[in-house]
Amino acid sequence: MKTALVTGVAGGIGFATAEKLLQEGIAVVGMDIAPKMPQSLEGEFTYVQGDLSKSADREHYINTAMKKYGRIDILVNVAGVAPKVRNDILEMTEESYDFVMNINTKGTLFLTQAVANIMKNDNPSNKAIVNISSMSAYTSSTSRGEYCISKAGVSMVTKLFADRLAEYGIMVNEIRPGIIATGMTEKVKAKYDALIDGGLLPIKRWGQPEDIANAVWTLCNGSLPYVTGQSIDVDGGFHIRRL
Repeated sequence: MKTALVTGVAGGIGFATAEKLLQEGIAVVGMDIAPKMPQSLEGEFTYVQGDLSKSADREHYINTAMKKYGRIDILVNVAGVAPKVRNDILEMTEESYDFVMNINTKGTLFLTQAVANIMKNDNPSNKAIVNISSMSAYTSSTSRGEYCISKAGVSMVTKLFADRLAEYGIMVNEIRPGIIATGMTEKVKAKYDALIDGGLLPIKRWGQPEDIANAVWTLCNGSLPYVTGQSIDVDGGFHIRRL
């Protein structure tokens, strides 16, 4: 049975991604900071509580998956945080920067590194890594600069590993979600409701976690064996420059 690691699995995009992979017959080992899963998942699912920013937790996560299944075929890096407080870039603190970067970028980088070294030594054909970044990787939000910087970093992590792992047949790609209905965006729902109603998006609705999960599966199921290092915008057309 193929095995996938999915971080940030306790809610939103991570939960929807795990659910999709399980429906497709993939065993999933999920990790999140939450002490336990708030919702149940049907299928071959294992939960590991851990902090992505901590090397010991990343090691424990991987060891749990390898001990149970002996293989990792798919890695989906979903886990991410927003700043605890939105501050103007002129007032951003080092503490906030470190908090966001250590999870979103550093944690993603070093989990990917560890998994890549396992994948490349274990019949790497048809293995895939998908990073969930954000439209914030290229869109300025001056009240949460640390988040934008962290997601731009994830984009480069994608390119670097895509380049390095291509010789092993491991495809590494990135999905840039737009305005997705998750716990992270719930606090600014009124703002985005108004923007969507005002025509911000060609597809005039919120994105759903399932929209991202479906894109993840497309990148993991072997149907795109000649695509790597690619950023796919799943954003309702936000990225289109319009007059």
